[in-house]
Amino acid sequence: MGNAKGKPPGAGKSSFDLIDPNKFFAALVIKPHMKILDLACGQGNYTLALAEAMGPEGVVYGADLWEEGLAKLREEAAIRGLRQIRAILADVSSPLPLDAASIDLCLMATVLHDLVEAGTAPGALAETTRLVKPGGTLAVVEFKKMDGPPGPPRHIRLAPEEVENLLKPYGFRKRLIEEIGSYTYLMLFRKV
Repeated sequence: MGNAKGKPPGAGKSSFDLIDPNKFFAALVIKPHMKILDLACGQGNYTLALAEAMGPEGVVYGADLWEEGLAKLREEAAIRGLRQIRAILADVSSPLPLDAASIDLCLMATVLHDLVEAGTAPGALAETTRLVKPGGTLAVVEFKKMDGPPGPPRHIRLAPEEVENLLKPYGFRKRLIEEIGSYTYLMLFRKV
């Protein structure tokens, strides 16, 4: 995914405006005291929304390789008084500075297709497996396999079956799939 100064694929683009937040949060069931990881968070639109939904008791980590995006996340978190957000500058396909089995919920919002395209999905998924608690949740938001815009070209998009097949070897089992917008779907996986 390049060096720490480089801009990862898809950086600066957020799918948050393309989802129905009510459907998204109803499916996720955010609780106080959770530890949430927004993997490849960009400028943190999802990170901020997750922190606001959870309240001040838990922690939301936003990890990304894009320094400028993390700076925007920190700035917006400060403006909103969201002290539970921790921005982590890191390549998400490498080990993150977090304890094993410490994450209740990991979100990969319209990033898995980029990781697959870049060839870094195995590292990111292995790290996700290390971090998510047994019984914890991996939430994947992806673009429906159709022509855009918005979103990436059709050949890069992942159908739900492709997402499920990618995650199975890492110990994640599909719990739910739901349409959360005209262009997007959400899949929830439980770590076994």
